[in-house]
Amino acid sequence: MTDKTNDPVAMWQKMMGEMEKGFNSFANQAMSSPEFSQAMNRAGGVAAGAQKQLGEVMEKYLVAMNLPSREQVTGLAERLQSIEAQLAEMKSMLSQMAASSGIPQGFDGTPRPPRTKRPPSESGGQT
Repeated sequence: MTDKTNDPVAMWQKMMGEMEKGFNSFANQAMSSPEFSQAMNRAGGVAAGAQKQLGEVMEKYLVAMNLPSREQVTGLAERLQSIEAQLAEMKSMLSQMAASSGIPQGFDGTPRPPRTKRPPSESGGQT
């Protein structure tokens, strides 16, 4: 067996463990101070303000370029989903009505037009 005092991996693991303990104790001590809380609160406020300002600038840019905003695209997507749902409901109702009335339907469920053209008869047109 290897001696733990001369094993470089064991020494590295011990050193890293000690460094981690020291960093954790320093971080816990720093985070418990009121100054740290105030600094983090200010940083969060600055980030929120910058994000709001960026959103306003992007909105103005999109209006100037005559492009829809995110809210407008989201609204359009919601309306489109509603229209698609209504169409699907109407299609299923039409299929049910066609099935109950005996109208022939194609493979995809759409009603087929009535067949009005007849094939030529064998004696018709030949002399």
